[in-house]
Amino acid sequence: MKKNDLIYARTCIYNVNYHIVWTVKNRKSVLKGGIDEYLKRLFLEIAEEKGFTIHTMEIMPDHVRIYVSAHPKIAPSYIVKMLKGISARKLFMKYPELKEQLWKGHLWNSSYYIETIGSISEETIREYIEKQKIRG
Repeated sequence: MKKNDLIYARTCIYNVNYHIVWTVKNRKSVLKGGIDEYLKRLFLEIAEEKGFTIHTMEIMPDHVRIYVSAHPKIAPSYIVKMLKGISARKLFMKYPELKEQLWKGHLWNSSYYIETIGSISEETIREYIEKQKIRG
């Protein structure tokens, strides 16, 4: 683990990262023609306001991929809820024609994919913990 990956907070030191992916409802290709760039700016604003960091993201016409870090007190489901909920509302305000292209006016599919991203492998952690038994 690189020392510069660690974040020092008042009560903990952490390196908590997520890879999150979700799709447009029915995989409609609507995130293009400037909507994608607006959405990127919007996601960065939401992240700053809600206290997490987006390291990188890609907006494809029918889905979103984000690499995000957050304090351990911020639940990953909260991150997704904020990004999807606020972005849908603001996109519909700026681009009202989007609602007509989507099934029942819903922008995002209700589900998402999430995985944790770490700098240490599961095997390394298991070995470290098991060696503590021998030392202790």
